[in-house]
Amino acid sequence: MAGRINMIDLTQSELVRLIQGLGAENYRAKQVIEWVFQKGASSLEEMTNLPKDLRKRLAAVAGTGYLEIGAKQVSRGGDTIKYLFGLDDGQAVESVLIKHNYGNSVCVSTQVGCRMGCRLCASGLEGFVRNLTPGEIYGQVLGIQKDNGERISHVVIMGSGEPLDNYRATLTFIKNVTAPYGLNIGQRHVTVSTCGLVPRIRELAGEKLAITLAVSLHAPYDSLRDILVPVNKKYPLRELMAACRDYAVETGRRVTFEYALLSGVNDSREHAAKLGRLLSGMLCHVNLIPANPVPELDVKPPPDKRRVEQFKAALEAMGITATIRRGLGADIDAACGQLRRRIMKDACKD
Repeated sequence: MAGRINMIDLTQSELVRLIQGLGAENYRAKQVIEWVFQKGASSLEEMTNLPKDLRKRLAAVAGTGYLEIGAKQVSRGGDTIKYLFGLDDGQAVESVLIKHNYGNSVCVSTQVGCRMGCRLCASGLEGFVRNLTPGEIYGQVLGIQKDNGERISHVVIMGSGEPLDNYRATLTFIKNVTAPYGLNIGQRHVTVSTCGLVPRIRELAGEKLAITLAVSLHAPYDSLRDILVPVNKKYPLRELMAACRDYAVETGRRVTFEYALLSGVNDSREHAAKLGRLLSGMLCHVNLIPANPVPELDVKPPPDKRRVEQFKAALEAMGITATIRRGLGADIDAACGQLRRRIMKDACKD
């Protein structure tokens, strides 16, 4: 792909201009768009309804952006599949397919590594490498849909990396994957996660999208959140909560707060009470997550499920709606970044 255009990085109008620039008829652009954004063609040779001379001209300047599956793990129950996709520069990125009774959801990555340094996530253990392009994000969805053979109905942008730290590529991806020429996934079925980049949250509110904003909160007061989510030192809870309240008002969409419960760290009744007070009066929802173990960071979930239930009940008693995320993928390197980290370390040993 070096020196060539990745067609799946483009918007519809940009791809149309590319095809027209090769002297092809307008209807040929529609055919190419279908192959690239809907069928996930792995090569131009798959585009059998295009003339060979057009395929040859197109191949000289562009590629499909198809991502090869480098590794794959399937949970014992078969409802969670973790993928490792290889990138053209030798890097790799993780994605997850989760099968629900309401459809198939994929969790995609937006960066190779991460610069946020959250103390409960494996994504940033090797540091930040680079941003993904819009096509590299989109290619994860297409690759999983093609491998699984079933339609993807929901997208969660919550894998490795901070989506709002790669804002433009994330936004282009959302617009492509929700468009009729793309996979036509409803915006209400797209969730964007952030650890709290306040200026970008405010910018995202101005986009007037019907997506769900999920904020990785994990602590109800600054001194603890400074440790768990270091970006809090730059954008403390006072600023973050103001941005989230404004987001809910401006978009009419409730904000989801992700709260990973860490044994002995943030899972007490006192923590629940402080969290309830922090979120009081806001259009929001709390998603409680018994943390996926990360041995390198000494991250452990509460050992007793009753502690998780008590935390939920304490929030609900204060009028805060909350759910507990069901355990998924504990047997397949569940935490973000773990599969990539293990595979890359193994490769270095060879």
